[in-house]
Amino acid sequence: MSLLQVKNLVVEFPHRHGTLRALDDVSFDIAPGEILGVVGESGAGKSITGAAIIGLLEPPGRIAGGQILLEGERIDHLGFEQMRRIRGKRIGAIFQDPLTSLNPLQSVGRQLVETLQTHLPLNDRQARERAIALLKDTGIPAPEQRIDHYPHQFSGGMRQRVVIALALAAEPKLIVADEPTTALDVSIQAQIITLLKRICKQHGAAVMLITHDMGVIAETCDRVAVLYAGRVAEIGPVHEVINHPAHPYTAGLMAAIPDITQDREQLNQIDGAMPRLNAIPSGCAFHPRCPQTMDKCMKERPDLLGAGATRAACWLHADVPEREPA
Repeated sequence: MSLLQVKNLVVEFPHRHGTLRALDDVSFDIAPGEILGVVGESGAGKSITGAAIIGLLEPPGRIAGGQILLEGERIDHLGFEQMRRIRGKRIGAIFQDPLTSLNPLQSVGRQLVETLQTHLPLNDRQARERAIALLKDTGIPAPEQRIDHYPHQFSGGMRQRVVIALALAAEPKLIVADEPTTALDVSIQAQIITLLKRICKQHGAAVMLITHDMGVIAETCDRVAVLYAGRVAEIGPVHEVINHPAHPYTAGLMAAIPDITQDREQLNQIDGAMPRLNAIPSGCAFHPRCPQTMDKCMKERPDLLGAGATRAACWLHADVPEREPA
């Protein structure tokens, strides 16, 4: 059974001139212990998907359709207080900038203890011991001393480790990680990715990893969902999507990655830009930028179709038989 199921999710932002649709019929699931990467350009809808799942959509954003199920229980219609009890205990969150996740006026230990006691029946001594163990588990040196330090006394990489410790405090079943390595040096990125993978294995947690970096996806994830203009363009096993992209947009993303084995003066790029929410084209939203556009692409929007071991929302695969994932 899937740990998380997102079914036909629609997120809208009403405004005085109408309604903007940021997510349009997005569906995917994540199994226990699995890392699902969600990738795409800025504006594709990655962070809004994560915010909808953890119940932190910025007003006037709202879930206008579809369902979100956690362990078979629907959570998309819950009130603020009900969702607050789920956040932290059953769903952990890791955000891009650790400074926005940590209170600069409290020691990291106090923040960890407060989180632990909110969700678990622990006294002060038990909570402090568990907080120290979490800091040690996430690679913070000398955790017995560092627990009383403030966020500004940690480096960027160490702050992100503290945020990961906070996300894991109540041993949630699902972790939503929104660009957790973007603000870090490349060498620290690799450490954080290794840490996330190890912790997921140890705790059996599922992870939704939101990023724009295909290198991070390749290194970390089991499956990947490629988003474009608020819709899933392709989804499948990460090695299949990366090595045999079935959607022209995915192929463009892969071609844009620099290859050190080739001597080129210019990098490949996808012509054009992601459409604005108030100007999404009819049919396939990618058709104005696609090198393989057909007449049908401009008129009809494709659903996810079987494309070998993956599924792609592209008319090129209308008559291609689906095969079992490798």
